[in-house]
Amino acid sequence: MGHVDVAGIRYELPDGRVLLDDVSFRVGEGAKVALVGANGSGKTTLLRIVSGDLAPHDGAVTRGGGLGVMRQFVGSVRDATTVAELLLSVAPPRVREAAAAVDRAELAMMERDDERTQLRYAQALSDWADAGGYDAEVLWDVCCTEAIGLPFDRARYREVRTLSGGEQKRLALEALLRGPDEVLLLDEPDNYLDVPAKRWLEERLRESQKTVLYVSHDRELLANTATRVVTVELGAAGNTAWTHPQGYATYHQARRDRFARLEELRRRWDEEHQKLKDLVALYKLKATLNDGMAAAYKAAQTRLRKFEEKGPPQAVPREQNVKVRLRGGRTGKRAVVCTDLELTGLMKPFDLEVWYGERVAVLGSNGSGKSHFLRLLAAGGTLPEREHLPVGDAVITPVTHTGRAKLGARVRPGWFAQTHEHPELVGRTLLEILHRGDEHRAGMPREEAARALDRYELAEASEQTFDSLSGGQQARLQILLLELSGATLLLLDEPTDNLDVASADALEEGLASYAGTVLAVTHDRWFARGFDRFLVFGADGEVYESDEPVWDEGRVRRVR
Repeated sequence: MGHVDVAGIRYELPDGRVLLDDVSFRVGEGAKVALVGANGSGKTTLLRIVSGDLAPHDGAVTRGGGLGVMRQFVGSVRDATTVAELLLSVAPPRVREAAAAVDRAELAMMERDDERTQLRYAQALSDWADAGGYDAEVLWDVCCTEAIGLPFDRARYREVRTLSGGEQKRLALEALLRGPDEVLLLDEPDNYLDVPAKRWLEERLRESQKTVLYVSHDRELLANTATRVVTVELGAAGNTAWTHPQGYATYHQARRDRFARLEELRRRWDEEHQKLKDLVALYKLKATLNDGMAAAYKAAQTRLRKFEEKGPPQAVPREQNVKVRLRGGRTGKRAVVCTDLELTGLMKPFDLEVWYGERVAVLGSNGSGKSHFLRLLAAGGTLPEREHLPVGDAVITPVTHTGRAKLGARVRPGWFAQTHEHPELVGRTLLEILHRGDEHRAGMPREEAARALDRYELAEASEQTFDSLSGGQQARLQILLLELSGATLLLLDEPTDNLDVASADALEEGLASYAGTVLAVTHDRWFARGFDRFLVFGADGEVYESDEPVWDEGRVRRVR
């Protein structure tokens, strides 16, 4: 069985700021430890330190057992990575090295087919077998069949970007949970998963004998799986960690009790500090009148100095406070009208009317076409008029369809992309994005831009580029840009996936006061409670409405 010990970790950002300071915790054998905290607090950085991708500036990490890592990008792969390459990326190092050697030998064989090259190729195949490569292919066949309904031989050269985010995630999780590594580091494993897949993940984590350290913001997943909770807490001199030794059910009360204790200890320290200062002042006055009080005055000074040298008790960690001020605007009564709309190859034709001010949750399994539907509306519908062009300058890929999707009068769609894919923002700092604006959004004075970033807890990241932010910070910036854009129709594709609990609460409050229409694709059981209509993409290809959330629709039955 594996374990992880993190001792005294300190990590500084390139600009000199301390991100993590004296972080220590243990993940015992077979434990399922959740790593929680505010977006940008350093959770992913901490996982990268544990995995060995980053070197800390102080402290040490010790591990026992093979290490399997699923990084945060899984689910948002949009390059030419193949299924085989994705599976190799979560395989043990020896298997990855042997696969690379086989690839090199095969390329050499294409260039020259002499005896020496043939021997190198034969040796590479032998090393592949010794590393467990053929056993891995058997495992991958099971994983592909379970995750995407195809055997490995048919799926290995398929590009991962043709899979939904949930299928990508499920494929990597199948490989890690079934694989040989005894310690798993999972960065947001529930992102992109539909509810049946989340329930599958919960069951597999509970059943697994592996040692797991994972980052998640899904409160139900945390409650059903975590045996301990490690919180990365915000501190002025660097973020620290606090370990709750029980599950998530008792976490919030334990945290409130802890904050109360820290506040009481600080109050007592302040009172004692003031008493000692008053005592020194009193003895100083007496010493000026009576030489015999000089010794008492000196003793009081020594006592105060030693008290101050020990320093105050730990300060109460700062809580995140995000303020979302979505405005919107009045539109025509019918905000969205779909007539005989068929998403080609995805769902059967359906009709839909969404009225101004409604909150519609779009539910269904991964790969059913929900994101395609939102993207079609984000582009302005079937034949968009000028007033229906989307806010912002994101490039929206056309969606093949028949029938018609039309937006109502004065409806301006604002799109929150599930993958945070915004090439127009890459390489630009947050302050620059707000200050310069774009074709659809006026720029802001730097001071006003800084205040807006502060409301979203992004002030400290204002000089960072968009692509260097954590997933949660990118999500918060997207919401801020929607707030500033004047969109009257919000199209939100899994908006809470990367948000910490405080940010998700703030988003829900912002949507409650938003003067406009909202359509949101979500698998967040908690977030969906704030919606009044539910549009379900069924496993049989039908699109229907429900009065209550429907979470048990399976994968759409179609030829794959």
